[in-house]
Amino acid sequence: MSFSICLAVMIGGAIGSLARYLISVLALPISGSLPWGTILINAGGSFLIGLFGTLTLADGRYPASESARMFVMIGLCGGFTTFSSFSLQTLDLLRSGAIVRASANVVASVILCVGAVAVGHLIATHFNRDVRIAQIAIEEEGRPVPPQNS
Repeated sequence: MSFSICLAVMIGGAIGSLARYLISVLALPISGSLPWGTILINAGGSFLIGLFGTLTLADGRYPASESARMFVMIGLCGGFTTFSSFSLQTLDLLRSGAIVRASANVVASVILCVGAVAVGHLIATHFNRDVRIAQIAIEEEGRPVPPQNS
């Protein structure tokens, strides 16, 4: 961990948070029955992390520095996506008795976000001809990262 990477993550998080706020405000007119701003933000962030994470691998077509990857994948996407907002909005729907709408929010969010990360990954894989998303362990905590051929 270096100061420059910490700074990149912090700046990315600030930009992502501002973008999240602006999109949430712009989506208010269409968010009558479901929190569409949050759903769209999470799907967009999922697409971005899938696309950028695959496209910028060290041995990919458009390699990016570790700082750039941390800026986008942890800072920008972390500040932009809104799982805590999604959770609160779903709880509010449940508490108000809107069980069907709460369920629709969960289903739409999960399907759109997993689908968006898959589409982003597939587009980047087309350019990269590589199926990995992460190149270091901190980027992908769900499974071990295969060793690199250098």
